[in-house]
Amino acid sequence: SENTYLCQIYNLTLLCMEDYIVEPQSVQFLVQHGFDFNKQYSQGIPYHKGNDKGNENQSQSVRTFFLELIRAKKPLVLHNGLIDLVFLYQCFYAHLPDSLGTFTADLSEMFPAGIYDTKYASEFETRFVASYLEYAYKKCKRENCKLKDSSGQHLTVEFCSYPANMSRYIDYRHCSLEEESHSVGAGNKVPVCEKFSAYGWCPKGVKCPQSHNIDLIIDEDDKLWEEKRKKRKHKWKRRKNTGEPAKAFEQESSGKEVELAQNGEEGPPRKQSCFEPAAATEVAEITPNSEGRPLEENSMDTEPEVSSDTKEQKETHGPPSQGGTHRAGFDAFMTGYIMAYVWMLKKGKNMDTGAEPWLPDCHNKLYLSGKSVPLQIVKSLFSKSSKAHSQKMKLAWAS
Repeated sequence: SENTYLCQIYNLTLLCMEDYIVEPQSVQFLVQHGFDFNKQYSQGIPYHKGNDKGNENQSQSVRTFFLELIRAKKPLVLHNGLIDLVFLYQCFYAHLPDSLGTFTADLSEMFPAGIYDTKYASEFETRFVASYLEYAYKKCKRENCKLKDSSGQHLTVEFCSYPANMSRYIDYRHCSLEEESHSVGAGNKVPVCEKFSAYGWCPKGVKCPQSHNIDLIIDEDDKLWEEKRKKRKHKWKRRKNTGEPAKAFEQESSGKEVELAQNGEEGPPRKQSCFEPAAATEVAEITPNSEGRPLEENSMDTEPEVSSDTKEQKETHGPPSQGGTHRAGFDAFMTGYIMAYVWMLKKGKNMDTGAEPWLPDCHNKLYLSGKSVPLQIVKSLFSKSSKAHSQKMKLAWAS
């Protein structure tokens, strides 16, 4: 039925066969979240960077698989996806072009159905106060459950029933609508980590004494938003009754000024209590993820919940920030869920469902950290496609 999706998640553990540099912090992060480096180096699927070596079209390799994805002409959905696109292009396609214009021109031809960034959608379309992946997913999940409870149009996700002989290849995770540690954290009055709350990343990691519980973070944000909404409603009502002119600036309870437009806020909403230069944000989201599978279960009252950093341990078993596992499958599922939810909302606003492109407001727009405008994935009149890309396109459609 409409707004119902069949979901399958695949994880491929890869191994670059060329020399490469690793950052100790990234390796520690992956180990903390269960990544098995022994498995990667013993069983990882080999790949090489840059241009093809020989006739790649005839071999069973990651590059051949990536070419199949291009042949499918389906929309590509990512979260904070600029670095992901650079990685995919360089590792599975060809040498990176010298200019950004050539790179975006190549991408526009590789994915003619469009590229969509859920981080951009979370900030500029749904206007969440935070837009890191797990926050955006859980926020969409909560709002979707409200729609379902009120018998409104809502998103439904279904999973495959795999045969028993495939069990060793499938990783199941139990996730409820809210984390089991949610009430525990609230009862202990453990303060929320402000940095994690704003960015989904904390330099202290699992050693942080404060809570990284996303449910608690969203609870706090929702409460603050409701308080501000009531305060603004009261002020506007007072101004209307007294004839006082509307002000461009409103003093918030935090002691910081937030610029307000006459008819709403300008630009994406931000958490004001923890603002830092954009370069310090989204570190966790561009760190390579590990292998794994999300929950695939359809016996629950709501759709299965999947999280890239699901707190599966009760917080009483360790520090309040004790985390679960960052997994590629979790991240992929959440990214798809967010996009499906945003599409459902947009489609519900009298949009022509048969119109092209698929979601015009987010079509070929990549989030840029710290910028109020996205990177447009278009082929400029002044940019040509790269030679390596043209050769790959011929290879892709030769058969």
